[in-house]
Formats: sequence, C-alpha cells, structure tokens
Amino acid sequence: MGIVSWVVLGLLAGGIAKVLLPGRDPGGLIGTTLIGVAGAFIGGWLSAKFLDRPVRNEFFDLPTWGAAVAGSLVLLVAYRILFGNSREARR
Repeated sequence: MGIVSWVVLGLLAGGIAKVLLPGRDPGGLIGTTLIGVAGAFIGGWLSAKFLDRPVRNEFFDLPTWGAAVAGSLVLLVAYRILFGNSREARR
C-alpha cells in the first residue's frame, strides 16, 4: 500500500472510530485523518507485536481495517483522556 492508501484508510478508520465513539472533539476532518492514520500504524504495530498477526499490504483486507479502526479508537480515547477537559474549562 502506498502513502495515499494509508491516508485514505486512516481517514475512513478515523471516521468509523468517531461514529463508534461520538463526542465533541476539536480538529474536524484534519484531526480525524491524523488520528486515523496514526491509529492505523499503531493498530498494525500492536497486531504484529502482541497478536503475532502482521498486517498485510492489501487495502481490502479485513484484519487491516480492524487493526486500523482499533488503533484509531485507542488514540481517540487517549486523546479524550489527555485533552478532553481542556474544552470544558474554557467555557
């Protein structure tokens, strides 16, 4: 998979993660894309390191999508834990 494929996968995985974990997060489309791309890499690394299941280089591979969405969910939860209260404090 090329860079463009990872960005598209990250955008879609970040969008799926936002649908599964709705809430008020700053960043919009760019933030979703960055969380999704980073989540795809982290999900792939976690899958290869701890589950002994390396992610294949195919765009339409279900375990690749699962790892990307799971990684995006982990990053989104971590982002909300670290920065979630900062928006409420400004009100």
